[in-house]
Amino acid sequence: MDWIKISSALLIVLMLVYLLPRAKDMLKNSPKASSNDMIAALIPLLLVIGFVFLLIKSV
Repeated sequence: MDWIKISSALLIVLMLVYLLPRAKDMLKNSPKASSNDMIAALIPLLLVIGFVFLLIKSV
């Protein structure tokens, strides 16, 4: 087995061990979203989807 593959797999596992507890803490202590926040995020997303659809149809 190649040593680069082993070391990169070990690095990925160590990174996950380091990041997962912090991600759980961030999710637990993050502010909750309201329905206005969801609508504000949905409008630009729908505009981008519509623009991409328009570009696809124009070709």
